[in-house]
Amino acid sequence: MWKDQQLDALRDIAVDAGREILSVYNSDEAIAVTTKSDNSPLTEADQRAHELIEKCLKNLTPHVPVLSEESEEIDYQTRSQWETYWLVDPLDGTKEFVKRNGEFTVNIALIDKGVAVAGVVHVPVSGVSYIGKLGDGAWKQDESGIVSIKTSTMKSGDTRVRIVASRSHRGELLDTMIATIEAKLGAVEVVSMGSSLKICLLAEGKADLYPRLAPTCEWDTAAAHAVLSAAGGDIVNTQFQPLSYNQKSELLNPHFLALADKSYPWQPLLESV
Repeated sequence: MWKDQQLDALRDIAVDAGREILSVYNSDEAIAVTTKSDNSPLTEADQRAHELIEKCLKNLTPHVPVLSEESEEIDYQTRSQWETYWLVDPLDGTKEFVKRNGEFTVNIALIDKGVAVAGVVHVPVSGVSYIGKLGDGAWKQDESGIVSIKTSTMKSGDTRVRIVASRSHRGELLDTMIATIEAKLGAVEVVSMGSSLKICLLAEGKADLYPRLAPTCEWDTAAAHAVLSAAGGDIVNTQFQPLSYNQKSELLNPHFLALADKSYPWQPLLESV
């Protein structure tokens, strides 16, 4: 198990936020959904989780700013002065939440100089938490206990790639990439899943590649990115440069590739896509 009081606190905050989410999820009433200015969905659970997380993080680290998906908009001139800050998605996978399929998470990440250095991804329905800190390692916690997790490795002669795809956002570009990989290697296993759980599958060695060729925001990826990096993987853009945070005025990520095995020659395999 990790020996870090801050990680303990993050895990506890995420679990408490998960309880707030479940109080809405498990109610007999239909889940009310409103639409934000960017056309993304918002529910009471998003707001309740946001308020709890923001309050707890400010108590934990009073001098560290918090940027949440549900925060008031913070201009880049202010954000650009931040060296270290919390980046939060109180309920990642709101569409999955509304469908009540269980594939949604609470995401809390610590960003330092543009790098996701620590993070917790909690799954309220299953009670599973993924925890990671660069330099210390990554772990998965469930009702049976806590285990260390690591990414899997691939050999140059491997003929099978396990690809994770978004359940709600799959398009022509991704289908083309999957077909290209299949033609070059011979076998592709595709698993569809919602929210940041896709990245966590790579962190625990259950998948090799997650191509995201559709829009995401920085809070969608940061916590799971920290877990994946701590487990041995990474997330890069389509030019194979590391994904970074708070380096531009907009908070949209570029298209990216989450990689379990950083040493595998992905670039020659994917450059023609």
